[in-house]
Amino acid sequence: MAVPTALPSLRESIRHHGLDALKSLGQHFLLDPTLCMRIAALGGNLVKTHVIEVGPGPGGLTRALLDSNAQSVHAVEIDRRAWPLLEELQAHYPEQLHIVRQDALKLDATQLTPAPRQIIANLPYNVATPLLVNWLRQAAQWSRMVLMFQKEVAERICAAPGSAAYGRLAVLAQWCAECSIALTLPPGAFSPPPKVHSAVALIIPHAEQPAPALFKAMEQITAAAFGQRRKMLRAALKPIKGSILLEEAGIDPTRRAETLTIAEFDTLAHCHLRQQQGPS
Repeated sequence: MAVPTALPSLRESIRHHGLDALKSLGQHFLLDPTLCMRIAALGGNLVKTHVIEVGPGPGGLTRALLDSNAQSVHAVEIDRRAWPLLEELQAHYPEQLHIVRQDALKLDATQLTPAPRQIIANLPYNVATPLLVNWLRQAAQWSRMVLMFQKEVAERICAAPGSAAYGRLAVLAQWCAECSIALTLPPGAFSPPPKVHSAVALIIPHAEQPAPALFKAMEQITAAAFGQRRKMLRAALKPIKGSILLEEAGIDPTRRAETLTIAEFDTLAHCHLRQQQGPS
């Protein structure tokens, strides 16, 4: 492929290829280069880091990541309409940019690059939560995640015990990582503007991560506990022998899920795993 003499601007590329954001894919394009640079900068020094970007669309954030001198950028995009724009960009960065034409929900992104690796992405809103949970299951493989969500979802990820937003997502995320909201963006920053504000969550995995069996146990505990969050724990956890778990963990069965700390959920998950494994 011949390399053009100059890379067209992002808006010129979008006009040339006729790319419009699709509601069915949860797309809202971030076109402001300054904002894209701010998001890329949240990844820190990327010179020796491999970056996976999910849902690059026309490539606004992709351009910022490439300018950050990341060792490589793997852009995972299922939308065929966006591929020509990414190919146009790849012509200017043939060694650095790799286009992955797959569904991110069906992809083990850790197989794309060696470590150290990060995920930096403006996630499609309709699949953002399941993508995050998948990545938390393998949090040991990521040095950092810089992820754009609807603001409400980012607040749920970072919520404290006792708050209205605290739930299953907060427990899973904060059990595996340090989580904070690094940047909030208004609807007008996107094309087309979504109906809600957006926020970038900075997720830095802990040095030690739960084994897969323990993570599964935590998923079961949190699903039961928050599935009926108005109920006391003894009722909410009844399907998984909650009375035994709560007694072993030393937790008052009349409490509700939103009052438990991450450490208390960790204790419950360990108890649940031991119960599943049976006598040693």
